[in-house]
Amino acid sequence: MANDGIWDRRSLLRSAVVLTGAAATAPLLGRAATALTGSADADALFKAGEFEKACRAYEEILRKDPKNLHAARRRGYLGLLANKFADAEKYLKSAIQLAPEDKDANYYLGECYMRQDKFAQSAPYWRAAGEEGYAKWFAAVRGEAYQVHGDIARLECTQMDPAPLVGVSLNGGPQKSFSFYTGATSLNLTATTAKEAGLSPVASQKVDFEGGHIWAYYGILDSLKLGGIELRNVPVGWSTTESGEDVGSGDSAGMIGTWVFAHLLTTFDYAGRQLILRRRTPETARKARAAAARAGVEPLPLWLADQYVHSRGSVAGASGSRTGVVGVNFGGSGGESAAVVFGETAEKLGIRSDYDRPIGTFAHSHPAVTYPCYPKEIRLGDAVAKEIYCETHPQASMAPYGFDVQAAFFHSFHKPFNTTLDFTDMKLYVARGKAT
Repeated sequence: MANDGIWDRRSLLRSAVVLTGAAATAPLLGRAATALTGSADADALFKAGEFEKACRAYEEILRKDPKNLHAARRRGYLGLLANKFADAEKYLKSAIQLAPEDKDANYYLGECYMRQDKFAQSAPYWRAAGEEGYAKWFAAVRGEAYQVHGDIARLECTQMDPAPLVGVSLNGGPQKSFSFYTGATSLNLTATTAKEAGLSPVASQKVDFEGGHIWAYYGILDSLKLGGIELRNVPVGWSTTESGEDVGSGDSAGMIGTWVFAHLLTTFDYAGRQLILRRRTPETARKARAAAARAGVEPLPLWLADQYVHSRGSVAGASGSRTGVVGVNFGGSGGESAAVVFGETAEKLGIRSDYDRPIGTFAHSHPAVTYPCYPKEIRLGDAVAKEIYCETHPQASMAPYGFDVQAAFFHSFHKPFNTTLDFTDMKLYVARGKAT
């Protein structure tokens, strides 16, 4: 347990490597953050998802008490959530100066550099955070990672259920079917696919997985071809059973995770059954804003906690509704459930739930039990689903990253819409119908 009261992230990171071909589920297991004396108001704002107000509150604490480790770490993390890297670096470096062995601050700063593709710079901070596998992996990256060649790609989904599949080519080889999921981190391959692509691991570790053990491996891929776009020098992961077999290979040769999508202007065009990938430039971001404005679509905030995408949405039941931070997950193999409602949200909002029909599942390789539920409405901007089948997980923490997340939206919710993620301006645009 790190200083901020956050549970061991390694179960999250490791499980993300082994999602390939397996049922990708919600982040149902949480991490509870504890407030420190003197920071109660700022912590309350942070927990409620009032991030801009929380930033100002932590800054005021630091103005009065520059040696407040909790405020410096938390203010740095708020910068990281919004990809405001200068802010994140400033406050996290201050936190590490106050407490060089603070694992949370080192973890966040390692991730901050990783998101900027400063992999060598990130390595010592991953090591200080106890993430030796990540430290070795990223230290092995040479030259510019995620080099983008080409301007636009439209990848038709050859399958939508139970998980969307698109065609991908590795190192100039034949096209293979890949799934995608924003609950996964990097580009994740089956062991067979990694071998065919000629990959060798630069780091490995033995991890717990669904009551057993597997080996997770990390390497660097020369070329990832996504239709009209090619990415070069791409960090990848794969895994095997202890006997060397593929882990849950399923119908796909691998899974595309958030780190890939974050290097592009990505549109998950569910209504059009396609992925649209564009080079991330000020011009493409401007065009995305203009297209949204023409369609009458209001931009929603975009926050990134680890690899998980968050925005602002609402959930309603017979007793009322609640607006706040929600998880927004694309791809994966989530079945027909449109959302998972966390903690006491379903009970407090009077959401009809069927506790006679428990659903045994796994989340991050840990056992979990959910139950069918039927909110009156779930909403993400103007995208709405009424009386749709969801699941409630009463035992899940509502504050997996220290701030309340009342629900996470999944594959089934997105089917009538197209959603664009702009990781430069950190905005999310969701519109009904096919993307133009």
